[in-house]
Amino acid sequence: MLVQELNERSHDFAGRNNKQENKRENTETQRMKNSGNEPEQEQQKIKNEEAREERIKETGQVLLEEGGEGAHIHLISIIGEIEGHENLSGNTKTTKYEHILPKLAEIEDSREVDGVLVMINTVGGDVSCGLALAEMIASLSKPTVSLVIGDSHSIGVPLAVATDYSFIVPTGTMMIHPVRMSGTVIGAVQTYDYFEMIQDRILNFVSGHSQIAYDQLRRLMLNTEMLTKDLGTVLVGSDAVKEGLICEVGGIREALQKLNRMVLERKEI
Repeated sequence: MLVQELNERSHDFAGRNNKQENKRENTETQRMKNSGNEPEQEQQKIKNEEAREERIKETGQVLLEEGGEGAHIHLISIIGEIEGHENLSGNTKTTKYEHILPKLAEIEDSREVDGVLVMINTVGGDVSCGLALAEMIASLSKPTVSLVIGDSHSIGVPLAVATDYSFIVPTGTMMIHPVRMSGTVIGAVQTYDYFEMIQDRILNFVSGHSQIAYDQLRRLMLNTEMLTKDLGTVLVGSDAVKEGLICEVGGIREALQKLNRMVLERKEI
């Protein structure tokens, strides 16, 4: 009887030891699995950061998704000279419209992107391609905001007003001038009429997407009293707002705040 009781106690003690040992082994195995995943997660995070940096370097675009509002904002920068149907010099900073057009189409089709911020610092460039970009931005169904951080000259003006709302920093400038053409120019009435047609396209677009009247915009374009070697007008910061071209003076803080509010309002509808 005593021997049987001792045997039962011995079995119980051994069972408890086995359970504790199995528990320790399971805990150790789980810890090793978790530690094994950490390097993979860290490597993936590094790869994502490298891809993000490369996209910024190559295209000037990035997805802003870590803000407190929770909105996913796609940033597109338009800098330097807007390249047209011919490649410019390798020494010239350019914005390639053939990169931005498909990206805008992808943004319109994407469920991940909530809004678009267009950052502008351009001296102008190809009229046809710049106007095509402006029309594409204006046709987006998602909320859009532009921010002129330096210059928005020539065909940069339609790009600045193509968004739903626009900002310009206090020292930013906008230059409005007549259309220029390089290469061979035929001295005929038809050439002048063609220039008029191009200018009319620009004037109609800008006046249709801002608060400035067509006639006032044309007067600014043909102004002879400001520029010494050209016709036109340069508007600085608040002057662009007073003329009705830009909605508000502000910087990146105001632009993101406005865009986030627009995204939130759109989601609530």
